[in-house]
Amino acid sequence: MSLTKDQITSVKKRGFLLNRGTECFSGRVVTVAGLFTPDELRAVAECADKFGSGDVIFTARLAAEIVGIPFDKIPEAESFLAQRGLHFGGTGDKVRPITACKGTTCVFGNLDTQAIAKVIYDKFYIEMGDVKLPHKFKIGIGGCPNSCMKPSLNDVGIEGCKAFSFDPALCRGCKKCGVEESCPVYGAVSRTADGKIAVDQSKCTHCGVCVGKCPFGAVPKDSESVCRIFVGGTWGKKQRMGTLLSGTYTDSEIPDIIFKVMLWFKENAYAKERLGAAIDRIGVDALEAALNTNDLIDRKDEIIAAPILQR
Repeated sequence: MSLTKDQITSVKKRGFLLNRGTECFSGRVVTVAGLFTPDELRAVAECADKFGSGDVIFTARLAAEIVGIPFDKIPEAESFLAQRGLHFGGTGDKVRPITACKGTTCVFGNLDTQAIAKVIYDKFYIEMGDVKLPHKFKIGIGGCPNSCMKPSLNDVGIEGCKAFSFDPALCRGCKKCGVEESCPVYGAVSRTADGKIAVDQSKCTHCGVCVGKCPFGAVPKDSESVCRIFVGGTWGKKQRMGTLLSGTYTDSEIPDIIFKVMLWFKENAYAKERLGAAIDRIGVDALEAALNTNDLIDRKDEIIAAPILQR
């Protein structure tokens, strides 16, 4: 192979990954949570025809990967897409492409996941895309506990749920209960001796499916949508389920929480140590304590400018 290691590394940082056994590369085209307009899809297809093999495959993080781009064609491919408002990227020890499910339109969605993804994409992937971190930093947004986007397997995962409330005084013990019949979690809703329902909060996932199903308002229709946040999730060779942070958050609180987690990660993790490993080493209590103050944000410039910790 005539390409040097430095050449391969230099384009990898720009979103181009070497195709095995060749001197061609797959380039990742990144948008907001994989949402493409028809014009953008046409541009990706044209780019694949002009500079690649003609094949496009979507990655797990919702980037469109153009396969088979020769090394010397990479600058032309970059220029071609830049003129059409698109760019390659999505690699390196930094914030990775933001993923989100279709909660904006899905019948189970408790959040406008695409709108939240756009805010996070602009603030963290674009504005802070050059911030060097100890390792990759993945953010995923799921609209409900069905977890189609696997938020608990991201460094920061947001999951939409309902701030479930049940007023037993309004329950009339109907023989056919809409709340009981609609609940998808076995054992979360049961009957008491007098025929009324009881909700086991340890089993309830707050998915919101039962919301509004009681005609007498025992589970009100206007239950608030909130977010649960997982931190430190990973999958692959080293698997770790994300740690669920205490409490719930509104969607407007999400950017600051993500920023604090990212700053904590930057300050405390060693080079090539994932967030989950740093949490296990230092303790989730230390992370939560840091999230409950504004100290990290107050010191953001200092933290970002500091070198990555080395073992």
